[in-house]
Amino acid sequence: MGNRDVSLFSSPLQGEVPDRAEGFMTKIYNKKSLETIRKNLRNNMVSAEIILWSRLKNKQLKGLKFRRQYSIGNFVVDFYCPEFKLVIELDGMTHDNSENKDIKRQEFIESFGIKCLRFTNNNIYKELDKVLEFILNTLPPRPSATPPCKGGDK
Repeated sequence: MGNRDVSLFSSPLQGEVPDRAEGFMTKIYNKKSLETIRKNLRNNMVSAEIILWSRLKNKQLKGLKFRRQYSIGNFVVDFYCPEFKLVIELDGMTHDNSENKDIKRQEFIESFGIKCLRFTNNNIYKELDKVLEFILNTLPPRPSATPPCKGGDK
C-alpha cells in the first residue's frame, strides 16, 4: 500500500472539488483529518515501509533527515527528505490499477519542485542496498558548511 492517496481513507471531509481531467471527485481534507490519516498510516505501515524506514530513520542514511507519512497538499507521501525536497514512494500490489491517479498525484507533488522516486515493495525486499545507493546517487552534492578561505589581509 505504499503510494496512498488520502482520498482512499474515510475521515471527516472539509469538502470535495471536481477533478476536471478525470471526472471524479477529489476529496479536500482539513488539517485535523490529515493528521489522523498520517497517524493511522504510521501505525499501520506495510512490511516494505517498515524495512525502508528502519534504514532511513534517525539520519542513518548519510545524515539525511527523513519524515514518514508526510502530507503535501492533500496527499500523504511515504517518505520525505526536506533538505533535498525528495519524496520516496513504495508501490505495492494495490497500485496495479491506479496508474493514472498516481501520475496526476506525482505531477501535483513535483509542481512544488519536489523530486519523486518510486520503488516497488519487491525492490525493498530483494534489493534494499541498491535502493539506498540509488537514492544517494540521485541527490546533488551537499553544499559545504564553510566557504573556502582565500586568505588575505586582516
